[in-house]
Amino acid sequence: MKRNGSRSCVTRKTRFGSRERDWLKGDTQRGCVCLYGGTVDPQPPASGPQASSTPQTDLQLVLCSTSTTVEELCAQRNGHALYVQLHGDLVRRLDPSERPLQLVYDYLASMGYADPVRVQQEAANSDLSCLIRFYSERPVNADQQERTLLKGVFSVRKGKTQLHKWAERQVILCGTCLIVASVKDSLTGKMHILPLVGGKVEEVKRRQHCLMFSSAGSQAQTYFVNFDTLADYQRWHRQASKVVSQTVSLVDLSCYSLEAVPEYLFYSQDITHLNLRHNFMSLQGPGGLLNLPRFSQLKSLNLSHNRLGVFPECVCEILTLTELNLSCNSLHTIPVQIGNLQSLQTLSLDGNHLSSLPEEMGGLFQLNSLGLSFNSFSHVPAVLERLSAVDKLAMAGNRVESLELCTLVGMSHLKNIDLRLNGLQWVKSESLEVVNQVTQLDLRDNCLDSLDLSSVCNLETLHCQRNQLGTLTLSGFTLRMLHASSNRLTTVNIYPVPNQLTHMDLSQNLLEYLPDWVCDCRKIEMLDITSNLLSELPSRLLNSLSLRKLLTGYNRLQRVPDLLDHVPLEALDLQHNMLAELPESLFLKALNLKYLNVSANALESIPPSSQSEESLSTLQELYLTGNNLNENCGALLVGHQNLRILHIAYNQLLSFPASKLSKLELLEELNLSGNKLKTIPSTVSNCKRLHTLIAHSNHITVFPEILNLPEIKLVDLSCNELTEIQLPDSLPATLQELDLTGNSSLMLEHKTLNLFSHITTLKLDQKSTTTAGDSLSASTPWKHGYSEMSGQRNKCVLCVSVLALDHFRDSVEACYGIFDGDRNEEVPRLLQCTMGDVLCEELQHSSVDNVYMCNTFLTSHRKLGMAGQKLGASGLLCYIHRETSDPGASFSLTVANVGTCQAVLCRDGQPVPLSKVYSLENCTEEMERVKLSKAIITEDNKVSGVTCCSRLLGCSYLSPWVLPKPWVHTEPLCSQDEFLILGNRALFERVSYQEAVCTVQAVRDPRAAAKKLCSLAQSYGCKDNIGAVVVSLHIGEDSCTCEPPVTVTEPRGPAPAPVPAFTTLGPSDPATNLSSSSGIVTEFSSETSASEIGSEAGSTASDEHPSSGTATRPERRCSLHPATTLCGLFQQQPSCTTFSSNQSDNGLDSDDEAPLEGVISNGSKLEVEVDIHCCAFQLRSGAHESPKDLELGKRGSDRPNGKMRRQNSVVVSATNGCLLAVCGREIADLKKSPSTSSLFGKKLSNGSVVAPEDSHNLIEVALEAPKKKSGYFTAPAQQDPEDQLIVPPSLEQEVREQLRGQSPLVSGPSAPSTPSSLKDPVWDHPHPPAFPSSLVPGPGPTPILQQEVYDTAL
Repeated sequence: MKRNGSRSCVTRKTRFGSRERDWLKGDTQRGCVCLYGGTVDPQPPASGPQASSTPQTDLQLVLCSTSTTVEELCAQRNGHALYVQLHGDLVRRLDPSERPLQLVYDYLASMGYADPVRVQQEAANSDLSCLIRFYSERPVNADQQERTLLKGVFSVRKGKTQLHKWAERQVILCGTCLIVASVKDSLTGKMHILPLVGGKVEEVKRRQHCLMFSSAGSQAQTYFVNFDTLADYQRWHRQASKVVSQTVSLVDLSCYSLEAVPEYLFYSQDITHLNLRHNFMSLQGPGGLLNLPRFSQLKSLNLSHNRLGVFPECVCEILTLTELNLSCNSLHTIPVQIGNLQSLQTLSLDGNHLSSLPEEMGGLFQLNSLGLSFNSFSHVPAVLERLSAVDKLAMAGNRVESLELCTLVGMSHLKNIDLRLNGLQWVKSESLEVVNQVTQLDLRDNCLDSLDLSSVCNLETLHCQRNQLGTLTLSGFTLRMLHASSNRLTTVNIYPVPNQLTHMDLSQNLLEYLPDWVCDCRKIEMLDITSNLLSELPSRLLNSLSLRKLLTGYNRLQRVPDLLDHVPLEALDLQHNMLAELPESLFLKALNLKYLNVSANALESIPPSSQSEESLSTLQELYLTGNNLNENCGALLVGHQNLRILHIAYNQLLSFPASKLSKLELLEELNLSGNKLKTIPSTVSNCKRLHTLIAHSNHITVFPEILNLPEIKLVDLSCNELTEIQLPDSLPATLQELDLTGNSSLMLEHKTLNLFSHITTLKLDQKSTTTAGDSLSASTPWKHGYSEMSGQRNKCVLCVSVLALDHFRDSVEACYGIFDGDRNEEVPRLLQCTMGDVLCEELQHSSVDNVYMCNTFLTSHRKLGMAGQKLGASGLLCYIHRETSDPGASFSLTVANVGTCQAVLCRDGQPVPLSKVYSLENCTEEMERVKLSKAIITEDNKVSGVTCCSRLLGCSYLSPWVLPKPWVHTEPLCSQDEFLILGNRALFERVSYQEAVCTVQAVRDPRAAAKKLCSLAQSYGCKDNIGAVVVSLHIGEDSCTCEPPVTVTEPRGPAPAPVPAFTTLGPSDPATNLSSSSGIVTEFSSETSASEIGSEAGSTASDEHPSSGTATRPERRCSLHPATTLCGLFQQQPSCTTFSSNQSDNGLDSDDEAPLEGVISNGSKLEVEVDIHCCAFQLRSGAHESPKDLELGKRGSDRPNGKMRRQNSVVVSATNGCLLAVCGREIADLKKSPSTSSLFGKKLSNGSVVAPEDSHNLIEVALEAPKKKSGYFTAPAQQDPEDQLIVPPSLEQEVREQLRGQSPLVSGPSAPSTPSSLKDPVWDHPHPPAFPSSLVPGPGPTPILQQEVYDTAL
């Protein structure tokens, strides 16, 4: 190991091994840096057999410390330089004094890692290369080279005639010109320059691989170039075609990681526009910034995002410049030489650290656009008074806390002023001077509590959203647009009446009435007064002859004025009011009405569409959700024959008239959910354009005739009473999603599933038969349901994913999450599949909520890999656990989130928000952090115009502005906590916390409640993807079903016959998760899994020596208070294994003709839940054991689905299994067994890691499950009665004392009895009935506790 003084570093071409681990020990300032060679592609290699078999021969592992510099590393390696690449993007040369390992540590610290040891571990992780990567040479990018410079030696002929001969010449294509050398292989002679902009490049057909290049103009020159290969020919043709198609001489070299421009570029003297944005341009060198004045005709130069640090004074020598962009370069001052650029018209200096401007800028008389946003100005620069041509002041994101309007009087040329995001506290006019010139003023996102702009008499447009305005006074002479939402306005004073006003937004204020002048506006077209305190609307407003769009939702309106005459109204939103009826003349007078939303009111009928059979209605979208409408309204809808979208969910419909539905032939989307429908009329088949049918939460028994519709895409018939499906011979190719969950009586055959094989998403309940043993299983204190709906803006692409694990980490714990990718579906799916496993791993390293939750998010961010470089998602994770390791401890809920996903807890009927919304509009401190890091925030409050979130998983290219560090909060749970709601931004933008809580309280089933939340959000106008998770909670003593031990008598008799071991999952059952990663119950997908069918396997055991006499039945324990366990018990561990369809098709083995028992497939991929029965054993030395010394009883599971919980290394079984004790010799044999040794200290299939626990003599072994040759696992068709060790009361105290001393004694929980009533009758939790008396252990002699080997069928 070679050492370089105190700053030692070691280079090895091997993987991370023992030496490297020894190097890291004891000093967190030590670490390793992976150096990639220049020939390696900047991105990680593609996965696959070929990629995995080819070693990375040019990867070097360098051990170093945080004090090791680039210079030292290069000296040791005889290298010249090191390069760093962030997020797979640009590659920067490191300065000799920079320290690579410290860069990595700083990067990890900025992400959110705090523990130095964890930072050291993460820095050594190979996955980090997708976030930060080092190169020993500049990586070669063929595509970049092609677009920057093409050169080679080819056969060239000048002119179109045959006078010139073909000759070998050096040919170069760079910038806008073709350069041909006069001497072969040399650039010392004369260079022939052929400008190509506006010229031609054509294929010469009579010669192979030959192109003709021609310049533009009357005296055009022509060169013929004959290429050697087809690849060269195509490359040159492609690049030259781009150049000749340009109308201006533009060269775009942005985002190329350039330190200098190609030297050949200076031959293109016709260049007028040069874009060098997002590079690392240096001053020195042949192609450095000092040489840019050589471009004699350059007019536009873009040097933004180049990390310059100082203003390049050489730019001031390019006197022809009319446009200069130096944004985001960390500039602190502007040199006085800027005054030389007399032709400058546009100057962009946004995103720097400027606080003043030189007086010499006052001489730039042609400057008409000046960008000073996101700098450090505390006042408006005085030099602007001399810049008479500047008409827009762009100073958003500065530190201007006060604005004196009289200072604007001297700047008579300013018309447009942008002062948003400045922290403005007041705007005043201490003089009576009138500000005549300002027409547009943007004061959004400041701290104003009052605003008087009456002196700005020519104001046309005002933006003052998201302030704290209580009063607003304006001049109405020229006012055209007013945007004042999200304030505290109780009135708005405008004088005179703004007769030019066309758009006004006063939503989310405190208006109790509309000012009189509103009705006098003659040109008002759009009025938004949503979310105020209005109790009535003026009649004159609704009868306005100019108003086309009126939004009055979320007010207190009890009636709508009658329409007196025909009005041009096109869109009317009246949702969330207290309307009992609508004006009878609404559809008669508003003939142009195309959009009407009256959801969430108290309507019992709707007005007729016309007074005769002929209707002139143009209505296209009608939302009637959440009213009291009955089936009579169907007849009134017939006249709206142009209707495309109809939402009439959650009303009182018993039926829908068949004859009326057939008239709606243009219908595209129909939502009938939450009614009392028993059938959907067959006339729905007349709606040929129907693509979405949502009718969940009804009483539908017959599948509607919709599968013949040519454009059907989505069908949701969940939570109904379907029994069978009549299918046509073929399904429409357009069908993408079919949801049939919650239909407990629905049975599907293999043929039906095969017909569904092409559907992208097929959701079905898990089907099996209920057994007595399963019905005795005690449920967990929670139960979940979820819903996901794709939005219109996403074109039916679902970009929301849900993680739901009712049984987490083999314990009484749960994990729920929701991930929203906005416009991408890849990142949410990746998070859904990995985040549960990551949390499970992090919980093994730390028990501090903030630590393990933060690390879970940061690790998941890293695991996104290349997908997380450009794409991102909001994420929320909820973890329910006990506060301490004590099995009797109370439960807590730990919530972590980034982005806009939110969690709300219902406590005593009131919403308790648990998450923090990380959007720039809602989080002031995050806005300040992003501003300090000099991000550009666009007018729609998005970071670089990409996302409104300041914290996301993924989108690493936006670092450090957008971070993955989450908000973490832990809330202790109590008996008053009823349920938990998880939702994404789209849900809670439309449904308030209080309404969400009231909605869920009114629905018994969590799945139906989640469905209702999503349907409501869509009916309220949401066009985006919606996701909701509802978790019902029963935490507290009143849900406990424990009972004290009693003495019972059982007559002699044979052991009961074994019964099948399948469990039915219905809408009232706790949802079981087949995959610990996805959390989806059963979601069929032709891309992911075609069938996910789980079965519970049990082993068979019989009691050959039934005992008699009196025995004490031990305490029956619920999941809240588990019985004290004296040794390890039988564990059933669900596993989800995905098999490719090339192994088996339609559930058939490659060697078998019959389908596998318990397996359903639709011909794509197959997911089968495998029950791995993990037994725990105890060690002892002593005499032989005999089964006669023990009495075996039957017991029921206290948790469904074969999960177990572990507290303080004492395993409490919750499965329909057996107790088993094995001597030490047998354990050694089991370790050697292929079927059992795999679980000794290894990672289980659900992501949890089981480590050997010798101190408690706990060993977990997987029992052999029947296997097919192809790798499928099938569960036995019968379960085993569960053997139980009876503990006499006389020995109970001794047993407890021995347990404290870690004595390996056995005691199993007894059979549950009839549970006590639930604390909340709203939630329909399944609870086990009492044991039959025949299953209670019979009388017999008191058994002696011994460490026996029980006879079980393994």
